Amino acid sequence: MEDKNIQMQIDALDKKLDLILGYVHQQKLQANMVEDLVGDLSIIGKDAYDSTVIELDKRQVEIDPSELTGLAVSVLRNIGNIKTVMDTLEMAVDLGKEVGPIANEVIIDFTKQMNTLEQKGYFDFIREIGPVIDNVIKGFSPEDLKELANSIVSILTIIKEMTQPEVLNIMQNAIKAFNSMETESVPSYSVWKLMREMNSPEMKKALGYGITFMKNVSKDVDIKE
Repeated sequence: MEDKNIQMQIDALDKKLDLILGYVHQQKLQANMVEDLVGDLSIIGKDAYDSTVIELDKRQVEIDPSELTGLAVSVLRNIGNIKTVMDTLEMAVDLGKEVGPIANEVIIDFTKQMNTLEQKGYFDFIREIGPVIDNVIKGFSPEDLKELANSIVSILTIIKEMTQPEVLNIMQNAIKAFNSMETESVPSYSVWKLMREMNSPEMKKALGYGITFMKNVSKDVDIKE
């Protein structure tokens, strides 16, 4: 029984020894890998250093070791500020990622709106306004514009009165009557024919309009005088 226990302890020790040997072997492999990496980095660093020295020599750049030391000290002293700048830059990048899709949507909507306005003819209308403004500038002097500015209230008042429904109806009827006339084949009227037409209801109504209009105009002139 004791021999069996001893054998079990020996087997357990063999297993632990195998684990220790495996761990040592793995550590040795890692150490070799680190040594190889350090060797490669040393070669690369030496090549980079030699290339940098050659390039600086070609460009006649001299570096003072004390300046490099001062630069390193300044960098170490301002690590907090550098970290703040990097955090700000990271925030700006994140903000750009969030704002980018919104800006794209705004640009797309603006482009669609401009296309709609162009199809409706807004831009063509704006382009045609230029010659109108040029003609106005050529046709009116600065003094004319000053007089227009002084009379603008009266002009707007007249336009306001002309836009009354009654006035617009009369103007529309007059335009329709004029358009319906054949100016090239207007009949001639003698004095006797004119007298006969004066007795017609239409002419009497027209004369009534004309006389009433003239009386009202004369009344306003008297009031102003």
